[in-house]
Amino acid sequence: MSLKNGNVLYAMLILLWQAINPVSLPADSFPSSAAFDAINSSLQSDDSERKDAVKKGSAIFAFTLKNKEGKEESWHIDLKESGSAGKGTAPEGKKADVTLSLSDEEFGKMVAGKTQAQRLFMSGKLKIKGDVMKATKMEPVLKKAQTKAKL
Repeated sequence: MSLKNGNVLYAMLILLWQAINPVSLPADSFPSSAAFDAINSSLQSDDSERKDAVKKGSAIFAFTLKNKEGKEESWHIDLKESGSAGKGTAPEGKKADVTLSLSDEEFGKMVAGKTQAQRLFMSGKLKIKGDVMKATKMEPVLKKAQTKAKL
């Protein structure tokens, strides 16, 4: 097998892997984004836990994070229907009920349990658009990520 054929085979394996497995949620320039994989994994690992989270959350939560370079990216947690996390502000064809905007660094601290959302909000480091009361329902889901995400 030539190197060229090996590269084609490698590319085909990558495409197959990507077709079988959804795109990973973390982004290299947003270190705390690994939490969305942890949250998604937690939600997908236990059907009754996922249903309970959807029942309690009953909203689509969008997170817009800003990294140290000033670049912004968004992720969402759908606790309205699917009980999953993904890239973008909401699942395709849907709209977020609440959007939380903060720095990647502060999000990492929040998920790690080193700060609270309420403290970030009161200090102006967390901006909330939409239903502010629904934002309070996010805390238990983020606590689950604390045990799974290594930020």
